[in-house]
Amino acid sequence: MISQGGFTLASTTKTKALLLGQLLILSSVLAACGNDSNSESAVSPSASASGSAAAATSAAPAESAPASEEASAYPLTVTDELGHTITIPAKPERVFAPTMEDSLLALGVTPAIQWSNGVEPQNYLQDLLAGVPEISYGEGSPSFEAILEQEPDLIVLHNSYYADEGLYEQYSKIAPTYAFKSASEDLDGAIRTLGQLLGEEAKAEEAKQQYSARVEAAKTQLGSLSEGKRAAIIRFNAKGMFFMNSGYFSGYVLTHELGFGESNLVTEGAFEVSLEALPTLDADYIFLINDGHLGDAALKSLKISAVWNSLAAVKEGRVFETNADYWLSGGYIAQGKVVDDVVGFLTP
Repeated sequence: MISQGGFTLASTTKTKALLLGQLLILSSVLAACGNDSNSESAVSPSASASGSAAAATSAAPAESAPASEEASAYPLTVTDELGHTITIPAKPERVFAPTMEDSLLALGVTPAIQWSNGVEPQNYLQDLLAGVPEISYGEGSPSFEAILEQEPDLIVLHNSYYADEGLYEQYSKIAPTYAFKSASEDLDGAIRTLGQLLGEEAKAEEAKQQYSARVEAAKTQLGSLSEGKRAAIIRFNAKGMFFMNSGYFSGYVLTHELGFGESNLVTEGAFEVSLEALPTLDADYIFLINDGHLGDAALKSLKISAVWNSLAAVKEGRVFETNADYWLSGGYIAQGKVVDDVVGFLTP
């Protein structure tokens, strides 16, 4: 048994798997030595921070690599976006990436544990996550003992907040832990990186191409309905009403992918929605997101407001209530559903 930082981290089975991986690496190196000088050089399994970034952004082959080639990529050493250098000894089989389950599934990887807000998990993914145990982040960091019980062999943190105040050190005692600064701000890059960590570069590229094709098809369907038009997203929660900008999730989809402009209210930095500001809301379409019904009171108050009902978008039926479950989530699956919603709303 191997013990690290007070936690029991490996079993005899894992040790055998590690030895097998080392034997595969040794055999591939010996085979390479026997090739003539015209053979291409093998890529080192260990990468620097710059080498890791280059590998993550390079074009992947059309088909998945054979198992022997996947094994030869490990042990893999990379530096994450917060400067931690980690070594992944073998191809990960039990991955824990809270709130990045969508991206894992896009790569054909079922997580070992799934994130929950303490009330429910990400409902739009449950047909693909049946039987996967939940762990609650409803009151902050979860029980590390509960994570340990699921024996993940790789942990991925989607933003720096999840790694703050000593949390990264606790996660890294359980398994190699990779942390993003903010994966939601660069979804394509985050999925390329996941593909590298998991030995699924080809699937990462395939998922990106499929999503891009979906977006292009939607833009063709929308045509003049989106050209030169502005959209606003208003999010409702227990604190009130807020505009959602184009930096992430459904806001990114509408602006950067489907081509809608942003309201001047949002681009000028006004993110809290006030009734006084509504008459200047220059949006052809308005999308409403009620965050887990926490915004019921704020939404009801808005709908009975005379100011709200005087807006052209309201009077002309260009206001749409959306599904918070995936309009407030990141990943090709969630964002693909947002794309489909917009097409369905505007081209019924």
